[in-house]
Amino acid sequence: MTRRGWLLFVAMGLIWGTPYLMIKVAVDEVSPPMVVFVRCVFGAIVLLPVVVHRKQLASLRGRWWWLIAFAVTEIVGPWLLLSDAERTLSSGTTGLFIATVPVIGVVLAWIAGDRGVTPARWAGLLLGFGGVALLAAPTVESSGAWPATEMLLVAIGYAAAPLIADRALRDVPGLVVTATCLAFASLVYAPAAAWTWPDSLPSGRALLALAGLATVCTALAFVLFFELIKEVGAARATVITYVNPAIAVALGAAVLGEPLTLSVGAAFALILVGSVLATRGGGAISESVSPAPVSPEPLPETPGDSPSGTPDRPHDRYTATR
Repeated sequence: MTRRGWLLFVAMGLIWGTPYLMIKVAVDEVSPPMVVFVRCVFGAIVLLPVVVHRKQLASLRGRWWWLIAFAVTEIVGPWLLLSDAERTLSSGTTGLFIATVPVIGVVLAWIAGDRGVTPARWAGLLLGFGGVALLAAPTVESSGAWPATEMLLVAIGYAAAPLIADRALRDVPGLVVTATCLAFASLVYAPAAAWTWPDSLPSGRALLALAGLATVCTALAFVLFFELIKEVGAARATVITYVNPAIAVALGAAVLGEPLTLSVGAAFALILVGSVLATRGGGAISESVSPAPVSPEPLPETPGDSPSGTPDRPHDRYTATR
């Protein structure tokens, strides 16, 4: 991998490991719908004009219902549930729950008809869900079942969305899907955000968290992620899925003083090893696209497109976009 590729990889690992910390800070003073609305509307303001300028909306003709389905499972549902769960759970814990997405993705792909699950991958699934059980047990004991259930629903949504994209939005540029989904989610959450508008101006800490979520973790992150895909290929780009939870746990401990317990460490190890085993050797995540081949052709102007003009498969493009 080139130096530019490594820089993009490190940047994305850090950027998508920080939303959990920022959400935790924001929901102390702002409602979850407001958090989601601010994040979506600023992301749409930055990205949608680029799509309109490039006249790429035509690529969605006849696919709007699929786009809505993808938006609901990737953004509309998960981002609200995640924000609500963080009113109770630590930011590190929510990050670890998200680490189960690759494992759940393999299960959903198996349900959808992919029968290429080897014994090693079944072992990975068992290890991954063992980590979830170890993580969820103290969470349920201290906070009740609903926050843990919310996070599992978030992980299921994150795992299901790429399957939708892979089957119905495969040849739509990633930037088009992202920008239009953020715009749609903004419209969905505008009434709830207005209804729960804070009575007084939030603190500078909360405002900085909202600004970071909207500008860095959403708008800038998607732009950099598409650049990472062009640089290293979609399959390698999704490896940041394994890095983000560690960043989330480390930031939660360093900034918010969240405890690093033995069970948290064990749960992370089980989920990480399980994810690696479950997604290797074929299947929905690891084989859905190969790393971009070395080619003398120039990089395309449209983020998410391959040099041949065929978009990278969304299943890989979106497994790490949070």
